[in-house]
Formats: sequence, C-alpha cells, structure tokens
Amino acid sequence: MRVLAAMSGGVDSAVAAARAVDAGHEVVGVHLALSATPGTLRTGSRGCCSKEDAGDARRAADVLGIPFYVWDFADRFKEDVIDDFVAAYAAGETPNPCLRCNEKIKFSALADRAVALGFDAVVTGHYARLADGVLRRAVDADKDQSYVLAVLTAQQLSRAMFPVGDTPKPQIRAEAAERGLAVANKPDSHDICFIPSGDTRAFLGAKIGVRPGAVVDSDGQVLGRHEGVHGFTIGQRKGLGLPGPAADGKPRYVTGIDPDSGTVRVGSAEDLRVWTVEAERAIWTSGSAPAGPIECVAQVRAHGGTAPAIAEAVGDGLVARLREPLTGVARGQAVVLYRPDPEGDEVIGSGTISGTEREPGASEARADAGR
Repeated sequence: MRVLAAMSGGVDSAVAAARAVDAGHEVVGVHLALSATPGTLRTGSRGCCSKEDAGDARRAADVLGIPFYVWDFADRFKEDVIDDFVAAYAAGETPNPCLRCNEKIKFSALADRAVALGFDAVVTGHYARLADGVLRRAVDADKDQSYVLAVLTAQQLSRAMFPVGDTPKPQIRAEAAERGLAVANKPDSHDICFIPSGDTRAFLGAKIGVRPGAVVDSDGQVLGRHEGVHGFTIGQRKGLGLPGPAADGKPRYVTGIDPDSGTVRVGSAEDLRVWTVEAERAIWTSGSAPAGPIECVAQVRAHGGTAPAIAEAVGDGLVARLREPLTGVARGQAVVLYRPDPEGDEVIGSGTISGTEREPGASEARADAGR
C-alpha cells in the first residue's frame, strides 16, 4: 500500500514509519506545522510541537530513506483545536485537546488530503491496536491511547495504521536505537503543545479575559470570588482561592460550574460521585449504534476513571448507567465504552460528556433492568 506516515519528531512515530517500511509499504513521511508563529513554541523537546521536532522528523525520514514533507495545518489547528479548547473552558467544560486533534486534524484534515493524493492509509505512532476495523487498547497499558482515538469513525479507522501498539515503550526505544534513529532517547511529550508556559489558567485568562463570579457551597453560601470559570474543572481541589477547608476540616472540591451566572460550586468528595453519564455526538467504532442496552466498561479520563456500566444509544448521543460511581466527571470530556470481555480492551464507542446524575437510585434500577 501507499501510506503517509505522520512524523511528529518523536520516537514513536519514527518507529511506526520504520515498521511500515519493513512491511513493504510505499511510505512518505509528513510533519504537520501546527503554529503560524513557530518561534513561540517551546524548546527542549518538551512537547509534540517544539521547535526541534520538524528537524528531528526530517532526520528520521533520512535514516529510513523515505521522502519527507512539511504540511502547514496551522489555520485548521487553531480553529478546530485551540479555539475549541478556549470555547469549551469558557462554557464551563473540560476539553481534551489531544482527542480533538486526533479527530479533526490527524484523521480528518490529514487523512482527507492523503486520500486525495492517492494514499491508502495514514500511519501514526499512537499506542493502540487495530485489526479488521476493531480498535483495542495497546499492549503497554501505561502508554495506551485508545481513549483519545475512540472519536474516530469506522471510515477513519479503515484508513489508519498503528504499528507500535503491540509493543511496550521500552522496546520501542531500544528498536529506535538499533535502527540508528537519533530520537531513541527523546523525552515523551506531556504538556499541551500550544501552551508553551504550561500555565493553562494564564493562557485561558489571556484569551477569555476576566469574568468574575462567586464560589459557593452546596447551600449557596458565598465563600469567595474568582475571575472566571475557565480556571476551574470538576474535581479540582487546589487553587480554589478559599481560606481553608470546610467547617468539618475536610477538603473542598469543585462539584459544579455554571458559566452563565459565573458560579463555581464546591462540596465534599462524596458530592463528586456520579452514577449516570450522558453524552452527545456518539461515535460507534463499528459504524452503527447498538440496537439496545449493552454491558460495557466506561472510561471518563485518558488514564483511569473506569467503571462497569450499561450503555445505550439515545438519539445521536448515549447514556451510560454505572454499576459503580465515578468521581471527577466533567462536561466536555469523553466517555469511552469498552467491551467487558476478559481482556476488556476493545473500544465500542464514545461520546462527549454533556451531563451527569449523582443519585444512584434511578440509575441502579435502570441498570438492574438491563442485566
């Protein structure tokens, strides 16, 4: 096949491209330029869009002996990822920019251009497994990225290849070294690539401005003031701007955000327990929604936050009724459903969290009905 290897400049995408070459594919490497002002990006290889990355990707392509290009996706990235990120926080949500980048950039804009140019698939260094259209968790559980890939449609998955998902990360680094790839020991990226300082609150404040509001307890009593709901997320404990813990000595957590009134509600850890997760924009990896309720494992964060559940399609969304409560579930995040087989690694579908229920009674009754 003729495949396009998305080369970020890191070790994973370099080895993924190398494995595609080994498999006999006709491989062309491409690096995505995602900033109109690359001089503002961080240095030191701390993120997937640092200054050094394009050069690292080019050198890896040279070692592999494949053609290499840089494509400018800065405008599309700003619109679909950065602007979406800012708007979501302004609306009191907690978005995942990596998830949106996969959905809108790497497997939509990039894949569409690749197909138009005659490529059969896009190769990336994501840690996930894909076979016969079935998306699964990676072998390396600590590096698994199936959560941020669960937004891909069946058509997008049919044009994707994840060559490193069957290998633990230490072995990927060793393989890169054996191949003579200079990125073998390059640090992993952790921060949000378009926030060079790492200070998300300051970045959002500069974009959104001051929107003062009140911090209240569960009874509505005003405990303090804040400069914008964009500085908070559900489950947050630190940085609340309050003088101390609750009267009972227990820590306070953000339990609710109302962007219209600017109110941030705080409460106890118990107040964070969620029994039902509602989501919009459901995507089913098989290409069609299930006919009725299904047993699954629901995951609400990229790493952790899982519980057995009964889920069903509702309109263009889904509802997951949990058998065990989860905490820190925020609007704007994704809920990803996995098949509850012994391995528990097959992705069924996903949706963008739009609401939750904290009362277990109704949820438990509905879940029992689906047993």
